[in-house]
Amino acid sequence: MSLLDNIQNYYETLVVEVLAEHYKGEEVELEFMTDVVCVALNHLPPRYFRHGVDMIFYTSPIERDELATKAREAVEAAIRYVEENNR
Repeated sequence: MSLLDNIQNYYETLVVEVLAEHYKGEEVELEFMTDVVCVALNHLPPRYFRHGVDMIFYTSPIERDELATKAREAVEAAIRYVEENNR
């Protein structure tokens, strides 16, 4: 196990969850989804944490809602970008 195995970016999980919800029940190519996740994450500031409980304990419900909104906006913009530039 390396040092980096203990560190996570909170937005990674949020972006994947938003993307999964957006395409719920649809068949979407893995390459497309991967591109969208990369583009979205590149437009969000990193929010690193070590344990999931840290994010729950150290962020207010209002801040968690703001993070979720930013993730949704980044995913929506990334979908548009990838659709316009990869097809």
